[in-house]
Amino acid sequence: MRTTLRLILALLLVVGAWVVGHDVSILDAPWTSGWPHPIAGVVLQAVSMVLAGFLIIRWGFVRPMARTVQWMRRIRMGEPPDHGRLPKGGWRPLTRELIQLARSLTSARASAEEEARLRLAGQARWTAERLKEHVRSLLGGRPFVVVANREPYLHVRQGREIRCLVPASGLVTAVEPILRACGGIWVAHGSGEADRDTADHAGRLRVPPEAPAYTLKRVWLDKREEEGYYYGFSNEGLWPLCHIAHTRPVFRAEDWAHYQRVNTKFMEATLEELEGSDNPCLLIQDYHFALLPRLIKARRPDAKIALFWHIPWPNPEAFDICPWARELLHGMLGADLLGFHIQFHCNNFLDTVDRTLESRIDWEQFAVNRADHTTRVRPFPISIAFQEGPATSPSAVPTSAIKEQLRTRLGLRGEWVGVGVDRIDYTKGIMERLRAVERLLDKHPSLRERFTFLQIGAPSRTLIQRYHDLGLELDKETERINQRFQTRAWRPIVLLKKQHSHEEIMPFYQGADVCLVTSLHDGMNLVAKEFVAARTDQRGALILSRFTGASRELRDALLVNPYDIDQVADAIYYGLTMDPEEQQARMSRMRETLQEHNVYRWAAHLVTELATIRPLPPPPQASPSQDVVDSPPAALPASASVRP
Repeated sequence: MRTTLRLILALLLVVGAWVVGHDVSILDAPWTSGWPHPIAGVVLQAVSMVLAGFLIIRWGFVRPMARTVQWMRRIRMGEPPDHGRLPKGGWRPLTRELIQLARSLTSARASAEEEARLRLAGQARWTAERLKEHVRSLLGGRPFVVVANREPYLHVRQGREIRCLVPASGLVTAVEPILRACGGIWVAHGSGEADRDTADHAGRLRVPPEAPAYTLKRVWLDKREEEGYYYGFSNEGLWPLCHIAHTRPVFRAEDWAHYQRVNTKFMEATLEELEGSDNPCLLIQDYHFALLPRLIKARRPDAKIALFWHIPWPNPEAFDICPWARELLHGMLGADLLGFHIQFHCNNFLDTVDRTLESRIDWEQFAVNRADHTTRVRPFPISIAFQEGPATSPSAVPTSAIKEQLRTRLGLRGEWVGVGVDRIDYTKGIMERLRAVERLLDKHPSLRERFTFLQIGAPSRTLIQRYHDLGLELDKETERINQRFQTRAWRPIVLLKKQHSHEEIMPFYQGADVCLVTSLHDGMNLVAKEFVAARTDQRGALILSRFTGASRELRDALLVNPYDIDQVADAIYYGLTMDPEEQQARMSRMRETLQEHNVYRWAAHLVTELATIRPLPPPPQASPSQDVVDSPPAALPASASVRP
């Protein structure tokens, strides 16, 4: 009897483990003295097993299944899904698939509704589906390749598990939705510690992990190559050279050699992906690959190549500081199309070429002809994948509730919240921003204990001394300002120095009263656009540096000179006290701008411009040695470079 009771308890406590036990000691007793006991025991045990089985099925299968059916029914009826109500434990594989299915259905429904609404309104706004069909008709099955230093997905080890992460990058935010929509190949540096374990022998894998849509091709660099090409020449040389942020660029011959070598390595990896294809289209990204267009064009003259420069282009005198300015320009002019964010940067580039290289500038067509090859230079203001989300939908959380959650989670006090979201970089004006908050509290003491500024600072390029020092300076400045004003229950500045995913940043955007984007110099700055896109409630104020590309489009932001601390402080105060009707009007107009000028429109215009260019036939006497004059191969030392 005791054995039977233990069995029942074990079955009730351990769901999914079925143990059968029986007391056989009664077999030693005389049959006549114990015959009722085994019969009663067997009956009781059978009833217990049936009851336990019923409870296991009821709790382990029927109830989770009922909840899953209800959850799927809500999705089918168009209601917002509630992932938290899905069964857990042994249901995890099915749960993950159901979540992805729900997201796909929700996204498809939203796209269909948006397309129907645009057709009804007679509008031709660019969407992911429209871009997909447009690129398909333009390319006609030809390969579409994106080359970038940053990969859209990287893999890292956490204990015994391997996790897939999306790096914090404006480039990834802008470009990744295009390949999701159109497919193709993304060639990038495999920088994750577990990247080799998740790719095949050629460095390829399909991404995104949950719904593969395109191929990621990883290129492997050794430590010296990464330090010289990325940290050295790209980010200690070209980055400060192109940003007017008063940090002296550093150029080393060994870094230049690594830059050449890595560009050559990416050329080989890209050409490997283009084998067997005709007239491919390539979209090369940013200042890491200034030499790559010429290298690829020499080997594949039939390729249509666009190079998009995501950072500003300085004036000719500033760019001429670089010892290898001529080689860089010659490499860039191997592209058929060269894109910048704004026309001003296009003008600077053409001025630089005009003063530096022997070439013919067509100022009417904004094109450069050099060595019988023409490069068009055009402005393409990049954007984000803006999707309209009604603030009144059942899934929308009130702004007040989001703000209260932030207060609770971070221990904040006060009615107003400001936010800044940046990589820790000297071009972002974070130090000036903190001093503007200090000035605000000096000029308006009534805001003390009522306003808190949250600065999200993602550590970046910490191996470079200037970035390492900047992180320490921000800590000291935050501590100094807090010591001036803080009370027992309140501090004016909260500095969060860690990487945040896009999902983690969204509540900061949605709950903030003001967002500060005060870059000292920036190509575009997508944080400003992300903040506007997040404000489905049409509230909040954007304080935006006029030295960003975004200031050309978001005219209803409060435009400031980030070096003018008093002006920024006054803008913060105006944003906090702005009339709600004015807030709504400004935010509504900015959101309309983003709806019209989204990243799909950017990609459509860029690919259309590239597709209309006729590829040149191979040069009549092409040989590998011809290109040595203008762009020495990586095997040559820097001192052996011959200027064009």
